[in-house]
Amino acid sequence: MNPLHRLRGNTAVRGSNVLVAPLQSRPIRGSDVLVAPLQSHPVRSSDVPVAPLQSHPVRGSDVPVTPLQSHPVRGGDVLVAPLQSHPVRGSDVLVAPLQSHPVRGSDVLVAPLQSRPVRGGDVLVALFALSLFSAPLSAADHAQLGQAWTRNQTSAETGLPDSFNPTNRHHVRWSVRLGTESHSSPVIARGRVLIGTNNGEPRDARHQGDRGVLMCFHEATGELAWQLIAPKRTEDPYLDWPKSGLSSPATVEGNRVYVVTSRGEVVCLDLDGMANGNDGPFQDEARLHSPADQPPIPTGPLDADVLWHTDLTRDAGIWSHDAAHSSILIHGDHLYLNSGTGVDNTHKKIRTPDAPSLLVLDKKTGKILARDDENIAPRIFHCTWSSPSMAKVDGRDRLFFAGGDGVLYGFAPLPQDFKARDPLHRFKAEWKFDFDPEAPKDEIHRYNSNKAVSPSNIYGMPVWHEGRLYVAGGGDWFWGKNAAWLKCIDPTGKGDVTATHLRWSTPLGRHTMATPAVQDGLVYAADSMRTLHCLDARTGATVWAQELRGEAWGSALIADNKVFIGTRRGDFWVFAHGREKKILHQVDLDSPISATPVAANKTLFVATMRTLHAIAR
Repeated sequence: MNPLHRLRGNTAVRGSNVLVAPLQSRPIRGSDVLVAPLQSHPVRSSDVPVAPLQSHPVRGSDVPVTPLQSHPVRGGDVLVAPLQSHPVRGSDVLVAPLQSHPVRGSDVLVAPLQSRPVRGGDVLVALFALSLFSAPLSAADHAQLGQAWTRNQTSAETGLPDSFNPTNRHHVRWSVRLGTESHSSPVIARGRVLIGTNNGEPRDARHQGDRGVLMCFHEATGELAWQLIAPKRTEDPYLDWPKSGLSSPATVEGNRVYVVTSRGEVVCLDLDGMANGNDGPFQDEARLHSPADQPPIPTGPLDADVLWHTDLTRDAGIWSHDAAHSSILIHGDHLYLNSGTGVDNTHKKIRTPDAPSLLVLDKKTGKILARDDENIAPRIFHCTWSSPSMAKVDGRDRLFFAGGDGVLYGFAPLPQDFKARDPLHRFKAEWKFDFDPEAPKDEIHRYNSNKAVSPSNIYGMPVWHEGRLYVAGGGDWFWGKNAAWLKCIDPTGKGDVTATHLRWSTPLGRHTMATPAVQDGLVYAADSMRTLHCLDARTGATVWAQELRGEAWGSALIADNKVFIGTRRGDFWVFAHGREKKILHQVDLDSPISATPVAANKTLFVATMRTLHAIAR
């Protein structure tokens, strides 16, 4: 496009969505930034106000303040500068004055009169009177598992390679070693990549032995920035399974990282680690990252900066099982998460029958605000591993949650002005759908290890897409029956809609842990019979199926008109997205794959049990 065309009005930018407007501004959807001359407007989503003719320090990821016009930024960092620009630390983007150029990565510099090279950072936009131009963005971060907040396993990224090979480094930007077991999926935000693993290959000699670890890498190089260390719980191995590491994916908002540790603790971390000092009200990281029976290990430069932490066992009365797995959903100032409560070491008893299954925390303090009031715990067949999703239904936000009892619940989120109460607020579901209404409902643990008859469990997340809810589940992978299904459900209405709101149900091979990926009228989900299924999203009819070489514990990702998936055998597959089955690539990697692949900033991130690969052209 001719750059002069951009003087005629607003120009929307695809990707991370930045709009620069000459005389007016409009709200933008996405990772939103809005910059306007002569006036300022609030920005939705990333919450970045821009104000003229004054300067203030900018908080965030090392963005220097430029003269005459800037403003503190909350969340993803933006600097607006008139007349001139200054170097920004970060990830290599330069757009010259009075014209526009394609921008690589997630960063943008638009400067009038003069410009200088930019190293990384997030966004620098400079304006000169009415000479404002927008540079197209073609990449974006991926700061939580699945799309916000539908949890759909899709990405708008383009330019991803059809093939790669770590052995000869074909299309491999970098590869870094993790631990010896890594069941977490990566998230990417503001130049960082975060992923959970164990301490099988210690990065810090001071931290030895079995631990849960959240590693934070520099996105550009794969260099370790910092790590969160979580000592193992020692009361019972089933509370924090040996060697399994930290399995929960992180969720990032602005400069804050939220994650559930292998100990069943929710922590809020500074994305910059200790590089900018020990921030926040919490200062005792030395005690937190040290085993209780050992002296505190002094904090070092590679340690995470913990801002607050909440122990769900102590403060919410849960009973963890095996490995906590929760992907936190943020809605305003509230964190929504599955509690991770489950059976005890006999697999036939609920130790804490009054434990919550769904929790709401204050994201600023970690204080528990509310819990479900559905008495789910006594009906949990194994554990509560499914994380919540959210969508607008009938004009109102509705939170969808799959309980450990195999029932889907719909809750109205808390109002944003909700205040903590004592006793703890309990909220009831306004919508329910029994995923397996024919399953046993009483004395359910008598059916433990019964491969023909047992309750169902849901491991993946409910996915909302174009007015429908897609859910994969069935007999528990380890202790339940073989039957499994992918179901399409109408999420509208109120009360128990089991008998009226099922739109279709398609059998899968025995057991599934999948979170569905839905796009262009197709839905993908894999199962433990080593099969990837492609179904018609409207009818549930099989479009095609492909036998994989191993079981799928993670989910398929749709990105760049391709479908990516890995298996527990270590084979990774790339298919063409569409109604015609076409295998584009298959490669054997170094170890089993539990994670879901993630696309961000024109890069595909693939994690095996031992290695994280950044794949790009």
